[in-house]
Amino acid sequence: MAAGSAVSVLLVAAERNRWQRLPSLLLSPRRWAWKQRTMKYATTTGRNITKVLIANRGEIACRVMRTAKKMGVRSVAVYSEADRNSMHVDMADEAYAIGPAPSQQSYLSMEKIIQVAKISAAQAIHPGYGFLSENMEFAELCKQEGIIFIGPPSSAIRDMGIKSTSKSIMAAAGVPVVEGYHGEEQSDQCLREHAARIGYPVMIKAVRGGGGKGMRIVQSAEEFQEQLESARREAKKSFNDDAVLIEKFVDTPRHVEVQVFGDHHGNAVYLFERDCSVQRRHQKIIEEAPAPGIKPEVRKKLGEAAVRAAKAVNYVGAGTVEFIMDSKQNFYFMEMNTRLQVEHPVTEMVTGTDLVEWQLRIAAGEKIPLSQEDITLQGHAFEARIYAEDPNNNFMPGAGPLVHLSTPPADSSTRIETGVRQGDEVSVHYDPMIAKLVVWAADRQAALMKLRHSLRQYNIVGLHTNIDFLLSLCGHPEFEAGHVHTDFIPQHHKALLSGWKAAAKELFCQAALGLVLQERAMTDAFNLHTQDQFSPFSLCNGRRLNINYTRNVTLRDGKNNVVIAVTYNHDGSYTMQIEDQTFQVLGDLSSEGDCTYLKCSVNGVTHKAKLIILENTIYLFSMEGSIKFDIPVPKYLSSLSSEGTQGATVAPMTGTIEKVFVKAGDRVKAGDSLVVMIAMKMEHTIKAPKDGTIKKVFYKEGSQANRHAPLVEFEEEESDKRESE
Repeated sequence: MAAGSAVSVLLVAAERNRWQRLPSLLLSPRRWAWKQRTMKYATTTGRNITKVLIANRGEIACRVMRTAKKMGVRSVAVYSEADRNSMHVDMADEAYAIGPAPSQQSYLSMEKIIQVAKISAAQAIHPGYGFLSENMEFAELCKQEGIIFIGPPSSAIRDMGIKSTSKSIMAAAGVPVVEGYHGEEQSDQCLREHAARIGYPVMIKAVRGGGGKGMRIVQSAEEFQEQLESARREAKKSFNDDAVLIEKFVDTPRHVEVQVFGDHHGNAVYLFERDCSVQRRHQKIIEEAPAPGIKPEVRKKLGEAAVRAAKAVNYVGAGTVEFIMDSKQNFYFMEMNTRLQVEHPVTEMVTGTDLVEWQLRIAAGEKIPLSQEDITLQGHAFEARIYAEDPNNNFMPGAGPLVHLSTPPADSSTRIETGVRQGDEVSVHYDPMIAKLVVWAADRQAALMKLRHSLRQYNIVGLHTNIDFLLSLCGHPEFEAGHVHTDFIPQHHKALLSGWKAAAKELFCQAALGLVLQERAMTDAFNLHTQDQFSPFSLCNGRRLNINYTRNVTLRDGKNNVVIAVTYNHDGSYTMQIEDQTFQVLGDLSSEGDCTYLKCSVNGVTHKAKLIILENTIYLFSMEGSIKFDIPVPKYLSSLSSEGTQGATVAPMTGTIEKVFVKAGDRVKAGDSLVVMIAMKMEHTIKAPKDGTIKKVFYKEGSQANRHAPLVEFEEEESDKRESE
């Protein structure tokens, strides 16, 4: 066998195994016959990929490694100091440290990545998405060093990476584009004039990159300057280029994107579209394929336009052409992401493909595995991005440990794309995404039901997540109907984030029972350990002679303390009194794997919930939803103190101080910008909550501030002080 054909043989073997495992409903007889023929096909190109370096981290690194392992290709991981014990490091065949936690000193260091590729003798580098995946210089450097870059040629990254250039190319290729200004003149005055010419509202967008970074919607001329400066700062930080373009903002648009693939032989195909309209902070949160309600003729036009876009830049590998679509299903080119997308699994689910495998095959010089006519659409898929963030606090991202993490079982129609495990920590240095939950079913309604069912089985303790918000979102009637657009969350904000609601009294009974039963289990364990069954310290059954023992259990729901009077009955059941209501409660605890479940009956109605009691908090997870109750502790035991934060604006999370707008002695009005922080790849502007005078600024630009640290101390105006009194 020729050395150059090694990867092709591996790829063909992997292709055969994969298609034999796929559900039969995904394969038509014609398509199966075609696959049987192509399984015998292998090209010999002289390229030999037996080891691939993944220049990324987290879930995407794990995703690429799974396909590499399936194909018999060895994987090489790189990691920063913060990721030393991470999941992708453990999964790799080899792993190399590349520097400190900040990505500029590790994952974005081209020289370090190339050095590791040489040391490990990796023939190819897969950049994943983010970091160096759309870096023209890195793709060119790989070429110069004789390393296969698993992505498009640097020229395509260059042409599509600069949005102003890409618009011109697309217009020339007959792809519809949105009206805007994409010129090189970047003066404030020039940009303001073009915004006025186009007409508000307009969108300011960084000319490089994607992911919502450096993007701002401007509703009026009065706010243009502030939004422009903010977009420039974020663009500079993310892409080292603060150039922007101005585009007309399409009201209530849909974000529809098409997956394309090109090869070295001039072929290009599309694998249908995804709808990524539902977003917060201009970042996607739920994606689906195919896009709901798209007419067949529009679907075909979308795909053909995307292929024209790919061929216009001689595209090779996986790419995504993103379109804005209006209410009449007219679509306009927005940008092209020259990499694999975060949401690529939904396309894989509805087309029966492995897009990472396609990337490796094409990088090895093979032709696209399927022709356009053989790519068919089957069923419907959703992807929900599970983030460490607080939806009730403007989706503020967070960091911290995953004290408890359990997921729905993975199978052929449910995928858990993640790079973390229980006990791992969501780092402040990187994106706050914990996982992607991907589900498939025969139609949209069935897939939506499966998504909701799976979300209820995704249980996390240790930090805020958006799981309950995702459940609210995918259960909204308008979402169920497929009426999605990029303003969906703002439009339905009140319904989706209705705020705190008092828990049902039956849930208090379940939580109190769980606490009582855990106490009993602990004393039973103590009794077993001491081997003294008569010890008074090992009795916790509440038994009394001639009377029933009653105790008060206090639980806090939000800010409300609720007292449950628990009476221990002689038959092992409990009578619980909450205010003027009485409940008869009976139940026990059981273990399934590492989880403890509470099965109980409250007034004859049976419930089953996962029970987690950590420190002073009780968590209940069930198919009805999730809830937590705090166990109040005496003030003298509380370590919490608000001392030192009076009259101060505090950091919402750990991050770097990017810009300071004020100094001691400055007078500010409520809403004035005080400090800009960069944390978890996002820019946060901290504003004055009231009128006042700056007394002290605690941090300089470039310094690090911990969560809840005072940033700026100020004195309120006398009138505000009197009002607060």
